[in-house]
Amino acid sequence: MVVSLVSLCAREVVSDHSSSPCWLRWVPRELYRALLEAAFTSHRPLAVGELVQRWPERTLRVGGRRKQGQNAPNRLCIQALLLAVVRGLSDRRCALQVLDLCGLQGDEGAMGDPMGGWSLTVALSTMVVQARAGAQRAQRREGERERKRFSALEREKDVKRERGQWKREGDGEGVDRTELGVNNRENMGSNVTVGEEELIKGVRRRMEIERRRETALTGSGGSKKEPDDVNSEVLVHVRADLFVNARSWERVRAALNTSGPLKLQCRYLRLEEISVSSIKTLLDLLPRQGFMGIDVRYSSLGVAGLVELLPLLSTFPALRSLRLHYCNLDFRRDHLGQEEALRDLSQGLAKLQELRRLSLTALRLPGQLRVLLSSLPQPLEILELPYLSLSPADLAYLSCAHHASTLQQLDLSENRLDETTLPSIRRLLCQASTTLQHLSLSGCGLTDGLLALLLPSLGGCCALKSLALALNPLSMAGLMDLVRMAVRMPSLRHLLYPNPLEDYQPGLPELPSSAQLLDWPLDEGMHINTTSSQLNRVLTDSGRSGLFLTCDLLNYDKDLVD
Repeated sequence: MVVSLVSLCAREVVSDHSSSPCWLRWVPRELYRALLEAAFTSHRPLAVGELVQRWPERTLRVGGRRKQGQNAPNRLCIQALLLAVVRGLSDRRCALQVLDLCGLQGDEGAMGDPMGGWSLTVALSTMVVQARAGAQRAQRREGERERKRFSALEREKDVKRERGQWKREGDGEGVDRTELGVNNRENMGSNVTVGEEELIKGVRRRMEIERRRETALTGSGGSKKEPDDVNSEVLVHVRADLFVNARSWERVRAALNTSGPLKLQCRYLRLEEISVSSIKTLLDLLPRQGFMGIDVRYSSLGVAGLVELLPLLSTFPALRSLRLHYCNLDFRRDHLGQEEALRDLSQGLAKLQELRRLSLTALRLPGQLRVLLSSLPQPLEILELPYLSLSPADLAYLSCAHHASTLQQLDLSENRLDETTLPSIRRLLCQASTTLQHLSLSGCGLTDGLLALLLPSLGGCCALKSLALALNPLSMAGLMDLVRMAVRMPSLRHLLYPNPLEDYQPGLPELPSSAQLLDWPLDEGMHINTTSSQLNRVLTDSGRSGLFLTCDLLNYDKDLVD
């Protein structure tokens, strides 16, 4: 990566914080972005805070998709950014109105100490609540100053009135002279008196409005409640992807329900171990515009809970993504009223007009794929169906569905494939050959024979960028055929290949399952080194330096392809 001269100079400038008072006041607004990026890259939280506190533009975007090898921003830098946003509310030099942190969160425990999604959500919620509390304190201080000013004016008026009365109570001549003198002073200073009276009237009017507001906000027990319209004018809109679980739910709910100078908005919402009622509460607090997706994990929704949520999700016009992972949806058992529940579920999905991504993990829906997908009004672009125990009828429907020709990402991992389902898979790949960019068939039981039948269809996917085939029982010969096919695909960038059966220690069954391949120990000696060298030789001979081969299932990330 070539670093520009502006970036190099920006890194040098932010490296010495002691010199910031000298250069910061003279920096043109066009260089703020370069300086902020340099401060993040160099882990300079003090520079981050000073730049953000006087940010000269209306919008500040931090985050988004990172390039390969680029780390997420440091935790201290993010904390400095959030503190600076709050300080900037009272800084006239700050023009910030929209803070976009979507995609900012990193992986907990990764290199560089990034801030994970949960920590970032908690920090944002705390920032919003504290900003409201600060606005309330500022309003109370302003009210106290107004009251003191009013009291001083009243005392001054009383003193003047008493002095005038004392003079009038003297001897007759003195009274005439005093009154004459007072009248003369009043005539000469009429403009000052009128201005003072108008000021007093204005203060009285504000005090009366405040007293009425306090009276309206006082409960039956006489205790004063906090005003709901404190700083009702939003100064900064904060957009982010929120990650909520049972520990942070109350804090996030309070932040979303807070009216103040900072308004928290959500693009994607990830929920873990949250009840249906709590999910509905959060959804009711989210602004209807700008909410694009929900990801529910490890929550016992059940079919009834999902049916209850779908009408509420349909009120978000921009909702494009629905992800359900391990949410206890099981249609394998013969439950009473199952057909009615399926019908309600289908009707609820039909109301999601803009849905483009549907992810269902471990929901056990054999034979029900047609009921779910046929009701969607728009064709999907991303379809993830791992661990769904898909039946041959499900795959046959999918290969002919209106979604097939628009799919950009397809995940059928851990769905068993055999001779009966392979024709449906080949037909599906043919339908999606011009659009499909990411495909995962990991743990599908693909043997050398099945893979040989599938390779022509895989090779015909001209837009494919990443292919995942981990945990399939392939021999070294089958793996070599796979790599030879991969190097002939010019668009392919990542290949997650399975360890060949020869790389495992003795004792593995003849046709092992994906779970057995995952748990069985590998031979750390000669076999693995031989496999790696043979694959690298194929890459070298083909001249495909841009193709990345890996068998590391845990660190494989298809999102880094671009």
